[in-house]
Amino acid sequence: MSENTFQAKRVKQKVARRKRAHRRLRNRVEGTGERPRLAVFKSLKHIYAQVIDDQQGHTLVQASTLDPEIKGKLEGASSNKAAARLVGEAVASRAKEKGLSRVVFDRGGYIYHGKIQEVAEGARSKGLEF
Repeated sequence: MSENTFQAKRVKQKVARRKRAHRRLRNRVEGTGERPRLAVFKSLKHIYAQVIDDQQGHTLVQASTLDPEIKGKLEGASSNKAAARLVGEAVASRAKEKGLSRVVFDRGGYIYHGKIQEVAEGARSKGLEF
């Protein structure tokens, strides 16, 4: 087998592990109208965060590194810890505008470290409680 085949298999295993972890997490974490779920997803290029009311099945607010206001503040990569903090701050300020102050944090199966931690700390710094 070639080197690329091993890498592709390893990436698939890594994604499958994260999806299993997220499924386990989602058994415990549910967003309600009073306390919606702050879900985080990271791709290789961007970071996304959204506040979701699972009972209604609606996304209440969202922010990502693709948003023009965040993209303008970024210096360099759109998938680093500084960008993650900006996304957390943006989603928190948008949630506060909608009258949301308490959420449950859904780390999406990722470990609470690095970019995921920065999104959470950015949201907390703008007054979101979880």
